[in-house]
Parts: sequence; structure tokens; C-alpha cells
Amino acid sequence: MTALPSFRLKPLTWSPHLPPVEVEDATPRQLEAMQVTPSATKVSPYVRTLVHDPDSYVARTELFNAIMYVAEGLPRADRELGALGASLVNGCRYCANVHARRHMALSGGSDTVAALWWNRRDALSDRDRAVIDFAKALTATPPQADASHIRALRDAGVDDAGIVDLIHAIAIFGWANRLMHPLGRSGE
Repeated sequence: MTALPSFRLKPLTWSPHLPPVEVEDATPRQLEAMQVTPSATKVSPYVRTLVHDPDSYVARTELFNAIMYVAEGLPRADRELGALGASLVNGCRYCANVHARRHMALSGGSDTVAALWWNRRDALSDRDRAVIDFAKALTATPPQADASHIRALRDAGVDDAGIVDLIHAIAIFGWANRLMHPLGRSGE
């Protein structure tokens, strides 16, 4: 098998179509809602766009946090790989970039993302191949996931609770990508 070429990803930007809420102009409820954001270091333009409706933002973010940042169950790297697969199918370059970089950080390497980038399925582990195949099949419209995908995940060591965790990660990105697209655009 030929070695994968070197691979690095630079972050992309996302620009909203609507003016985001400026932190200094936010209402007390919007400021409170922004505290639910997983990253306390930066409140992104996406968060500041969603927080125009603070109640729906809180509901969305609490669900997102429960799916993507829970300590138990499926490893976070696998959740990020599922999110990456969904984002690739949905054509969300920004989310694909974010989740590819998170997967690389969590897994400690770039081989899986490089294999996807260079279309080298042969370079994926059985587990990564099963996760990405399931993510793509579940995200397709109409969904194409079937018993063979579940069997491949089980054969790769993912238990039933982990499969449910993966379904949640994929599904929330089926929704999140479609929310992000009409609200703005990604760029370099």
C-alpha cells in the first residue's frame, strides 16, 4: 500500500448573512444563553447569529453538548468522524473542516482525514471505514443505512450503545449543516 501524502488543514471562516449579535449589545438573556457554548474562549459569529433567538439557541446547544461532549460511550474521535461524514455528504465545507481538525486532534494523527481527502478507503482502519460508511449512508437522502452498516460497526468493535451515540452525532449534523447553510457561507 502506498503511503499517504502529508496532510494539514487550515481553518476556514464562516460569514453570516445576518448581522450577528454583538456581545456588548446583547440582552441579559442572550448573554446568559451564550454561556451554554462549549468554548468559553471565543463566541463565534455562528453562535452570535443563533443567539438572536436565545431560547432555541440554548435548546440546540444543550442537545449538541449532550451528543458531542459527553464523557461516556462512543469515543469523541468517532463522534467527530461521524459528524465529518455527514458534513461531507451535505456539502458543508466549514463543518467538514472543523470536524476533520477535531478528529485529527482527538485521534492524534491525520491518517484518517488524509485517507478521506485522497479517496483512499484502503488506508482506513476497519472501524473508521465502518463509521464513515454509516455516516454517509445515514445522511444520504433518502437514507441508505441498513443492517450491513450495523454489522460492520459491530464487527469493528462498536457496541449497540456506541451505535446509538453515532446515530445521534450523525443526525445532529444532518440538521446542523442545513441550519448553517442558509444563515451564512464558508470561505478561506
